[in-house]
Amino acid sequence: TTLALALDARDQYTAGHSVRVAEYSVLIGREAGLCEASLDTLRKSALLHDIGKIGIRDSILLKEGRLTHEEFEEIKRHPVIGAGILSNVQPGEMMEPLIPGVKYHHERYDGMGYPDGLMGDDIPLFGRIMAVADAYDAMTSDRPYRRGMPVEKALSIIEEGKGTQWDPEFAELFLN
Repeated sequence: TTLALALDARDQYTAGHSVRVAEYSVLIGREAGLCEASLDTLRKSALLHDIGKIGIRDSILLKEGRLTHEEFEEIKRHPVIGAGILSNVQPGEMMEPLIPGVKYHHERYDGMGYPDGLMGDDIPLFGRIMAVADAYDAMTSDRPYRRGMPVEKALSIIEEGKGTQWDPEFAELFLN
């Protein structure tokens, strides 16, 4: 929680984002029937999903205009940076279950995501759940470069992206 709050304090536009993504992820996980221990691990992983943004330059992270291709490529490094940070936190056995969600929350169900282009069920469970939660909160939140969109529009985008951008089961659970 402290690491997540430190990231939120660095970027005023995403303050609260990690907490909301954790809440949405747990809601999806609960609907999917995950046990309480798994839900607790999912919550912790989601709280830390963007911790790798600590390693992204402020000039990119806080940019108010559209990112260039090169800047977007740097932003795309944050899941791997986050996994690296967590792999160095001790005790390692406490961090290990959190890493897959952090590393793979930007993978797409159709294999067009990053960092590894994983597809379908090859994407770890927490990554597939957190992808839906993260996208919804990103779409509905104000950012330096745009206003958040209405809830109805974000939900329709998730509906349209079932099976391509997002795991259809978890997207449907979230929509319900």
